[in-house]
Amino acid sequence: MPSLKARAVIFLLKHRHWFRLKARHETVTFDTSIPALRAQVEKSGVIFGKLPPDIVVDSFNLGSMSLEWIRPRDDAGGSAMLYFHGGGYVMGSHRSHRAAVAKFVAGSGVPALVFDYRLAPEHPFPAALDDALAAWEWLLARGQDPARAVFAGDSAGGGLLLAALLALRDKGRPLPAAAVALSPWTDLTSSGPSYQESDPLAPDGCWEVFSRYYAGERDRREPLISPLFGDLQGLPPLLLHAGGAEIMRDDAISFAAKARAAGVEVRLELGEGMFHCYPAVAPLFPEATAALADCCAFIRQYARG
Repeated sequence: MPSLKARAVIFLLKHRHWFRLKARHETVTFDTSIPALRAQVEKSGVIFGKLPPDIVVDSFNLGSMSLEWIRPRDDAGGSAMLYFHGGGYVMGSHRSHRAAVAKFVAGSGVPALVFDYRLAPEHPFPAALDDALAAWEWLLARGQDPARAVFAGDSAGGGLLLAALLALRDKGRPLPAAAVALSPWTDLTSSGPSYQESDPLAPDGCWEVFSRYYAGERDRREPLISPLFGDLQGLPPLLLHAGGAEIMRDDAISFAAKARAAGVEVRLELGEGMFHCYPAVAPLFPEATAALADCCAFIRQYARG
């Protein structure tokens, strides 16, 4: 059973519409304003807390793409984490995820490069994937040893990092040493039974809207859109964390099972009663704190040796 602190946070998330003086849970339709959703996500970044002490942030551009290094102040160099932010492929940025990513940096000692991939519906697939591959190639070009690098990401970012691994493998390009994904969105057809359940973090209907915006006219079963449907052989070691009571639970379960059958070293951790991407809200309750520590230990193991 979840801890008392966890149950309190889950209750507040489930009923957050009360605090906005609304009678019902949020719903996303094709009439919902995407700019309004994006603005809301940027404001809600405060849920992840403030930057930990001794973390420095440096922003820069790679062509038209904005990126941000989040580093320990005493970083000695050599290792790196490429972080893929979530947001349903339609929202989110390095700004909205800065405090969350900084927790992984502080806990692992590994600096993170966060990139702002182009967002749907203005830029459907493969724009986000192309930007992810460009960010990785930039890291390699500046001398990053892939054996001391990891990929990490959450939600749609978790799905995007898995798609990036498939694309890099197929291109014969270097892969990172390992990857960590929180509640990865691996199936944009929403075929898993858990999609029939509710999630305190996800507005009703959002995944159908977001998947159509991202896939555009493409088949949502294409492996680089929905990695669950790909050939998973040859991927590096993976750590997946997902909530036991979240809508994408079956995305993580099915992907882990298929990856394991393909010979991939994969570990799946399901948090009993937990919600989408719950490790990112550490240290609000013990389960999130333990899951974040597990992710950081995994990152440190593969990026720092």
